[in-house]
Amino acid sequence: MTDLFSKFDDIIAMRENLLASGVEDPFSLVMEKVLSPTRAICNGRDTILLGTYNYMGMTFDPDVIQAGKDALDNFGAGTTGSRVLNGTYRGHRDVEDALMEFYAMDHAMVFSTGYQANLGIISTIAGKGDYIVLDIDSHASIWDGCKLGDAEVVPFKHNDIEAMEKRLKRIPEGAGKLVILEGVYSMLGDIAPLKEMVRIAKENGAMVLVDEAHSMGFIGEHGRGVAEAQGVIDDVDFIIGTFSKSVGTVGGFCVSNHPKFEIMRLVCRPYVFTASLPPSVVATAATSIRKLMHGSNKRAHLWENSKRLHGGLTALGFQLGTKEPQSAIVAVIMPDLQRGAAMWEALLHEGLYVNLARPPATPANMTLLRCSLCAEHSAEQVETILGIFERAGKAVGII
Repeated sequence: MTDLFSKFDDIIAMRENLLASGVEDPFSLVMEKVLSPTRAICNGRDTILLGTYNYMGMTFDPDVIQAGKDALDNFGAGTTGSRVLNGTYRGHRDVEDALMEFYAMDHAMVFSTGYQANLGIISTIAGKGDYIVLDIDSHASIWDGCKLGDAEVVPFKHNDIEAMEKRLKRIPEGAGKLVILEGVYSMLGDIAPLKEMVRIAKENGAMVLVDEAHSMGFIGEHGRGVAEAQGVIDDVDFIIGTFSKSVGTVGGFCVSNHPKFEIMRLVCRPYVFTASLPPSVVATAATSIRKLMHGSNKRAHLWENSKRLHGGLTALGFQLGTKEPQSAIVAVIMPDLQRGAAMWEALLHEGLYVNLARPPATPANMTLLRCSLCAEHSAEQVETILGIFERAGKAVGII
């Protein structure tokens, strides 16, 4: 009998070799208690959190928590049904209304996860005979949506405007074309040149989908993302986002001005054939989104945090994923996985949690310590974080 797990032998060996070196398992961290958006008890230690996507710190907002409690009391623990059957409650309509208000768009569709939002929208609108042109560093959910829809996939070099244009011009005339981009790329925290890319896509007759998961709530005057910041949001056909980052809960969504968009509720399989989000989740999401509309002070503070951390780590001698701070993500490049894991453990022992990102999830087979800042990190916490990085970096020999 062929062992169907044999395809994972290389990853199993990599993990075993890593743990054999004596480091704590960086992929099995347990948070015993969450104290705030920026602190938790992790593996028994009081720890500063610098590895969550809680960009705007909404997870402990009192109004958000109260909305969830009220919905739990009034509507129960779950819907036990699909949105097209019994799974649309008042709260599901309310969160979609909040999204339409937030983005000033005509349509909003909420999924049970951000992964399902990409899987569902992409696979439904681009099928066999259509072409998808996408950045090679696109998120796994984007690639999986392409595969499920069976469209022809044409990748181009990361953030390469010229390469994207060349791919578009080679597509047969009359074929359906979808360009997929991300506002912020999650591994290095770099942003896309959306202004030029959206223009080129439109000139070549393509529709455009932008995943703003890591920019929604933070980037742009109203927090609508990189497309807003670069002045092209009205030219984008679909914006995908998630509730599990700046919104502070779980779920995914798509907003659009396309006049036929509502048919997606009947033809999108990852929307039709799954249970809808619990009432407490959509209530917290709607409350959070409406508060983010007035989050300019939080956005300004988060930018200050990003600039200080990026500048401080650069001054210490760490190699970062971007030359300048571009988002709430600051990626620290490690020499290899072994030393990256050692650095991760040294940080954790000092009371700081960051993400250890490894191949094949990372671009160019890099090992990264990915820092995700929060609007609730105080200026003093950022200075503490820099001190921890300095001590750990010297102890491990990274700097």
